[in-house]
Amino acid sequence: MPISLPRAKVKKNQTWNAESVFASPEAFDIEVQNLLETLPKIKKYQGHLGESPDAFLEAMNALDALDQRSMKVRVYATMSSAVDANDQQGAAMNGKAMSALAQVGAATSFLEPELLSVGEAKLRQWLSGDSRMKVYGHFIDDLFRRQIHVRNAEVEELMGMLRDPFGAVRNTAGMLANADFKFKPVRDSQGNKLELTQSTKNSILHGTDRKARKIAWENYHDKYLEYKNTLAGNLAASIKQNVFHTKARNFNSSLEATLFNGDVPVEMFHNLLNIFQKNLPLWHKYWRIRRKALGVKTLHPYDVWAPLTTKKHKIPFETAVDWICEGLAPMGDEYVRVMRKGCLEDRWVDWSPNAGKREGAFSNRVPSDTHPFIMMSYTDDIGSMSTLSHELGHSMHAYYASRSQPMVYYTYPSIIAETASNFSQAMTRAHLLKTNPSKSFQIALLEEAMGNFHRYFFIMPTLARFELETHRRVEQGGALTADYMINLMADLFSEGFGGEMNLDCERVGITWGTFTTHLYIDYYSFQYAIGISAANAIAKRVLDNVPNAAQDHINFLKAGSSMPPMEVYKLAGVDMTSAQPIKDAFAVLEEYVDRLGTLTGK
Repeated sequence: MPISLPRAKVKKNQTWNAESVFASPEAFDIEVQNLLETLPKIKKYQGHLGESPDAFLEAMNALDALDQRSMKVRVYATMSSAVDANDQQGAAMNGKAMSALAQVGAATSFLEPELLSVGEAKLRQWLSGDSRMKVYGHFIDDLFRRQIHVRNAEVEELMGMLRDPFGAVRNTAGMLANADFKFKPVRDSQGNKLELTQSTKNSILHGTDRKARKIAWENYHDKYLEYKNTLAGNLAASIKQNVFHTKARNFNSSLEATLFNGDVPVEMFHNLLNIFQKNLPLWHKYWRIRRKALGVKTLHPYDVWAPLTTKKHKIPFETAVDWICEGLAPMGDEYVRVMRKGCLEDRWVDWSPNAGKREGAFSNRVPSDTHPFIMMSYTDDIGSMSTLSHELGHSMHAYYASRSQPMVYYTYPSIIAETASNFSQAMTRAHLLKTNPSKSFQIALLEEAMGNFHRYFFIMPTLARFELETHRRVEQGGALTADYMINLMADLFSEGFGGEMNLDCERVGITWGTFTTHLYIDYYSFQYAIGISAANAIAKRVLDNVPNAAQDHINFLKAGSSMPPMEVYKLAGVDMTSAQPIKDAFAVLEEYVDRLGTLTGK
């Protein structure tokens, strides 16, 4: 059980390379001020975009540079506050960044309304007559696709100004969970006291001590239940903001608005939920296998991550990097070299557990002149290795896209985002299943796979169903109370448990409260399941030695948002407009369940 160190005692090589972004917090403050002083210069382009291709291109280049600078400010502030939520300086920087980025958004909000007023015919004439304009073809296509939902410049500026105050609810949820919550410590079966924090919770829940798991799971969820009304009010405010945007932009529903903005077919959302519900018996089968393998009379939610083999497999950070690089070797020397150097020399990863570090893990999208950065708590086990592999997939996506696209196309759509990460895990897993025949290691790897599928193909679709019901309720004028949301969540999990697991209604029901990031990004959760479906399809192509499959995937990573997302998927050789990749991913899940059943069978 790792000790959660004070941040000041974490070794430098285990921290992110902050100084490569800004030399100091003072340099960050200076750049924020400089950024704000740049905004009047940006406004000078307003009213002149339609004068000529030269005027348009000059404005776009200025906006590109502004976006680059803004992203560096965001990355620095996000990482500084995430690695230690108790650091008041980091929290202050995050607040400054949010405020500054809101002002940037307001100052640049004239772009789309003005280009719409210039007119499609004129812009297309420029596209055909000036080779310098060619790069903006998709940008202009997408702009006029969304034309009906773009408001005039005054309204768009107001919507941009709302970004800062509206962003406060997500920040509040994060600060509450990661800075203010102090969880009761855990006593294991030997009477030892274990510290329970956001960064140590997972290591306890993945441990062999059932008493420790039970108490940790209960103490963790009880803290959220203690603040259920605050959390409910906060999430309800976020959902109301989504509904406000839906109405302001003349959509019929929040689901339609979110997916339209991402150019994602609404049918994809419903396809996923329908296939998920049809495959719930597969999850019920897995719960039975897990209960028998653990030798317990009744399976509880805190048993979901319990190891099915008593043998521990210690995997130091450096070893994990080696194995991940070996698994991704089919992607080519450049891919592996960049990834290895990022982990071991350039300090992409802030990986030591420390007090105040926020829960979970993430990788930042970054501009081309800095590194992609990862925040996580690495605990020398297979689960941590899997998380590192996942986040490195995100980082390689950021690396390739930022160096291949202008800023207007760099930020790849969220429906794409979870594919590269799950691809990295699938490749690493396939390599280790092939090269390490040890039964206990095979079981541990399959558990890792099931943990991943549990999150992406069980938790996330369940959250998506929760999102759909809560948004519909607000859209129809209904109220969202803590008890309503707890009961809804418990009912959805009960269906997924299928009577094979004990349902602790209150604690399972507060699950929505523990997702202080995902549920504050509208309809993001279902996209994880789309990502893992596409990832397994792409990994199969690479592992089956389909000609050019590795390069196809790199082209996918490089594309960013330079074409519609369904077209980006086709670069990697998969058709995500079809339900088949989702069905195929459930077939992979079924194979893992059956293999695990065979290996653990008495």
